[in-house]
Amino acid sequence: MLILGIETATQQVGVAIGGHEGVIATFEVARGRRHAEILTPAIEFVCAQSGIDIDEIGCVAVDVGPGLFTGMRVGLAAAKALALALRIPMIGISSLDLLAFPCRHTDRVVVPVIDARKGEVFWAMYRQVPGGVQQVSAPTVGPVEDLVADLLARSQEVLCVGDGAARYHEEIVEGYRCEISAPVHPSAGALVQLAHARALREDWVRADEIEPIYLRAPDAQINWATRERRP
Repeated sequence: MLILGIETATQQVGVAIGGHEGVIATFEVARGRRHAEILTPAIEFVCAQSGIDIDEIGCVAVDVGPGLFTGMRVGLAAAKALALALRIPMIGISSLDLLAFPCRHTDRVVVPVIDARKGEVFWAMYRQVPGGVQQVSAPTVGPVEDLVADLLARSQEVLCVGDGAARYHEEIVEGYRCEISAPVHPSAGALVQLAHARALREDWVRADEIEPIYLRAPDAQINWATRERRP
């Protein structure tokens, strides 16, 4: 089965196609908040470069967050539209899982940290298991100080990855001695790899069953709630 992976939860837009032979073609670019402009041409590009027609896709995988609200909505809308048009199933995978997966060979606890803006980050913790990684703490959102406190409470050897770890490098390392390394953004290639393993188990859903992982209310909802509390 050929899988189309769409990843737009952070500043990077990523698209990949793959199947039982691995990742066949991939496109990744980070150009600010131009997700809507870049995504459709990116899908056309990977199809052309791989020689695969869009009708040959058997499943659409998408990053369901957490991440940037606008980017997530663009990716989810495009992925659902394709799945509905092609009448194929979908697989949703967390951006935190996608950041942790490339680090599956380390013995340290992997902590993906995504910039949530407004001085906050999204994070979770993973440990190595045969064939991949396993989440050992639930996804959380909060200020960097809360992340450091969580690391201190666990007191383990840690590898932090993600754009949040890169942005708040000094604050994290000052609070807890750990390594901060790549990847910075979730990978569309990793998305296809993880989705293919689930597709083999037929662990997929219909397009209308895919739900984003926000962890906090959208900015517009927060702003309206703040306004309503004002005297």
